[in-house]
Amino acid sequence: MSNIRKICVYCGSGDGNDPAFVKAAGDFGKILAKNGIGLVYGGGAVGLMGAVSNAVHENGGKVTGIIPEFLMTRERAQRSHELIVTRNMHERKQKMFEHADAFVALPGGVGTLEEVVEQLTWAQLGQHKKPILLANIKGFWDPLCALLNHMRKLEFIRYGLQVEVLVADKVEDILPKIIAAAPTEESEKKMNTEAAEGL
Repeated sequence: MSNIRKICVYCGSGDGNDPAFVKAAGDFGKILAKNGIGLVYGGGAVGLMGAVSNAVHENGGKVTGIIPEFLMTRERAQRSHELIVTRNMHERKQKMFEHADAFVALPGGVGTLEEVVEQLTWAQLGQHKKPILLANIKGFWDPLCALLNHMRKLEFIRYGLQVEVLVADKVEDILPKIIAAAPTEESEKKMNTEAAEGL
């Protein structure tokens, strides 16, 4: 049985210009709900954030939104589910980490990129072993994958600093890949709080 109970989804507060992105967010939300896996996300009601959270909620799933106070209005904080309001972005990201067993990055902007790269960094430094997956809808994450390969080729990501990032081109492949990569020991998922605060 999978020990994945909640998945943190990083994604855009906008829709993007391709309807496939919003559809993917909604489809993944339905998959989470139907499999009894809770959603942890940025707490907003707009863009892909709204699409994934609404889909989970409408299909009977559990949603935990985590949003800093200063974004409550801008991202239209979603109040129809559990909402945790933080003092700042650092606290938001720490709480998202603590509430999730894995991380999925749907398409998004600079904030989405920063959030998923931070999790890759923490994993690279040995702070956690939670699965991290790029939902590569219509090749959205191809440039990041190419950059990571470039770093490996130039040995900036070298022996002892490898980090595994999962990639799924189709929404239906996301959950199976996450479950297959999930750590088997509860202790492997935990992160040293002091170490996290120092990063």
